[in-house]
Amino acid sequence: MIYCVEDDRSVRELMVYTLKASGFEVKGMETGRELFASLEPADAELVMLDIMLPDEDGLTILRKLRADPTYANIPVIMATAKGTEYDKVRGLDLGADDYLAKPFGMMEMVSRIKAVLRRCGPEKKTDLLKLAGLVIDPDEHTVTADGERVQLTLKEYELLKAFMESTGSVHSREQLLHTVWGTDFTGETRTVDVHIGTLRTKLGKYGDLIKTVRGVGYRMERNL
Repeated sequence: MIYCVEDDRSVRELMVYTLKASGFEVKGMETGRELFASLEPADAELVMLDIMLPDEDGLTILRKLRADPTYANIPVIMATAKGTEYDKVRGLDLGADDYLAKPFGMMEMVSRIKAVLRRCGPEKKTDLLKLAGLVIDPDEHTVTADGERVQLTLKEYELLKAFMESTGSVHSREQLLHTVWGTDFTGETRTVDVHIGTLRTKLGKYGDLIKTVRGVGYRMERNL
């Protein structure tokens, strides 16, 4: 949910309309009092906060948001009057994540909101790939066997990843060349055999999971 705090009704309605058209859930309000009355921390993605408001000014509201652990992590973009450098600096010093100088375009607002949400959103971690005692961590680009780190070359890593992403499936040598070495590679399929040989050795007992399918290619079994 995006919360838009703007006392100019026509501007607020345009902001709400634009954000809804861009796929966001939005609530518009005129004052800080209305904001705190409706703010739901579990659903709040971001607050668009004007500085010039009829009750408390935006900087005071921002200070309250950042001082309250319930709201402190909600991203805030301040809307400042054009040329008011002091307000912009004060907002950033108080913990605003970005600012927009009025008058601003609606598409610029949407772009800034998306950028702040990308920057402030939770870091997404790629799921681990697991098979028997083998674990691939795609984010850290590591492989472990029974908890012990296995040092692989880039091509060995990519081969193992391709196998573990489709255990039980047969991969031809040509498919593996295309997946791991790319379409521009001009070498022979023997390259695949050599790398799989070293990969099997480095994986120890788990190397036995990689089976040769005679006349076709290779398959990774699910169990030893």
